[in-house]
Amino acid sequence: MSNNASADDRTYTLLKWIAIASAVMLVAYLGYDHFRTMGPGDIKYVDGSNLFEDRHYDRAARYFKEALAEKPDHVFALRGLANANVQLKRLPEALSAINAAIDIEPDDACNFATRGIIHDHMGKHENAMTDYERAIAGCPEATEGMHWLDRLLYNVHERPPTVVQRLAYLKAQMKLPESQRVLRMPDIDDQQLPYER
Repeated sequence: MSNNASADDRTYTLLKWIAIASAVMLVAYLGYDHFRTMGPGDIKYVDGSNLFEDRHYDRAARYFKEALAEKPDHVFALRGLANANVQLKRLPEALSAINAAIDIEPDDACNFATRGIIHDHMGKHENAMTDYERAIAGCPEATEGMHWLDRLLYNVHERPPTVVQRLAYLKAQMKLPESQRVLRMPDIDDQQLPYER
């Protein structure tokens, strides 16, 4: 029986080391593959996105700019820079960044949703409505708002308004006489949690 137990121990040990080696090789390959496929500016963009998620908007903007120095047509870095500038209340710079992203990728609905948000913050509600409509027409999924998993990770209890809901609200307000319109509620608007989709 001790020979049998000894053989079982050796088999168990061999299988354990094969499993460990396989896991190490898988992790090494995934890490290699991840960095192999990254292009110029991608690492700076990822760093900027992480800083943005942690609400370090000024530092995130610097990393997005560094990504753009490496690759001036990095659309995700341009959109990230626009979002960071919105949080920093640098709306003209945000608009400039998202317009550059739209020049590069004119069919990306996310860019129009972002520009609509910027126009909304600037008080250019007609322009915002046009961009929201274009975003919805271009990619309905891009306008669904914050995913439940993002809400869980960011500890957001109430679902934030979507682009579709904001467009409907703006349209309803525009039907009212100008003196009765409520297009901005700064206290509530400033509590909205930004996120990168």
